[in-house]
Amino acid sequence: MEESKRQKQVAGLLNEEMNVIFQNLGLNMINGGMVSISSVKVTPDLLEARFYLSFFQVDDAKVCLKKIEDRHHDIKKELTTSVRHQLRNMPVLKFFSDDTLDQVFKLEELFKKINEERGQNSH
Repeated sequence: MEESKRQKQVAGLLNEEMNVIFQNLGLNMINGGMVSISSVKVTPDLLEARFYLSFFQVDDAKVCLKKIEDRHHDIKKELTTSVRHQLRNMPVLKFFSDDTLDQVFKLEELFKKINEERGQNSH
């Protein structure tokens, strides 16, 4: 099902605010790696917001995700304060690792190998 206009509006608002909060709480840089919000999806009833995080040059994404989840209370408190005039109810916040970039890198490596093997076989 396609997202409604309201879902997209709420997701956009939460994405903007969450980026600021991540900077304020120092969660955009963890263990020398960078954390960014790749997308936000809000359920049709607006009761749950799913944040998909991408990790760049992070040794262990699970450890970073855990650090973010450990700060859930602080994050929710800041977010509630910043959007209290725009949203009636605060959705439940859930964080997920977005491994899309990892998949892209793996595919690129595979294509590179295939092309190298083709190059060797044609000689």
